[in-house]
Amino acid sequence: MMNNWQHTSAEIFNQGPVVPVLVIERVEDALPIAEALLKGGINVLEVTLRTSAAMEIIETIAANMPDAFIGAGTVTNRQQLKAVTDAGAKFAISPGLTADLLDAGKKGSIPLIPGVSNISDLMKANDAGYDHLKFFPAEAAGGVQALKSIGGPFPNTVFCPTGGIGPNNYKDYLALKNVKCVGGSWVAPNEAIEDQDWQSITELAKTAVESVKANP
Repeated sequence: MMNNWQHTSAEIFNQGPVVPVLVIERVEDALPIAEALLKGGINVLEVTLRTSAAMEIIETIAANMPDAFIGAGTVTNRQQLKAVTDAGAKFAISPGLTADLLDAGKKGSIPLIPGVSNISDLMKANDAGYDHLKFFPAEAAGGVQALKSIGGPFPNTVFCPTGGIGPNNYKDYLALKNVKCVGGSWVAPNEAIEDQDWQSITELAKTAVESVKANP
C-alpha cells in the first residue's frame, strides 16, 4: 500500500487466522516460543514492547528464524517504529493512532497497522491511506456487534481485532466479512512460557488454526 513497504499489510493479515500477542520477559525463551508456534502452524508473531527485553527478542527471532513474520506490538510513536524496524521487525502494530505515527508509518519501510476503537479514528486512518487496522480493545469496544455495524459504512476496511479474544469467541470474530485475523495471547499463555512447556504452545496453536479450517 505505502511506497516503501517491504510487504503489504494485506500479506501480514493473510498469513493465518490467529496472531499470537506475545509478552516475553526472557530473551532465552524467544526462539523456543517462536519454534513452538511455527510447528503449530502459526508464523506471524507479534512481540509487544511491554517488556524490557522486547527489542532484543525481536532481533533474535528476526536474525534466526527467516520463516517467521516477526512483528512488534504496542508501538506508540515514531521513535519506537524506527527502533523496531532497525531490530528486524517485519511489521508494527499500535494500540491507537496519532497523526505523527501515521505519517511515520507512511514513510517507513515496514507495514504499520494502526489501532482504532471508534469510527472517528477509523476515518483518520482511512484518510491517511490505511485500510488494514487493529480493532482494540475489541471486547471492551463493542466486540463482534461493533465490527458488524462498522462494516456497513466502511466495507473496504479490514480488521485484526485484539483484546479479550480467546478460544471461546475468536471464531465469532473470524466469521465477520471485515475480519481477516484475530490477535490473542491464549496460544502462548504465561504459565506455559514460565514452565517452558513448548509442546503445549504447539498444541494450542495447532488447535486454533485447525479448528478454523474445519469450520471456515
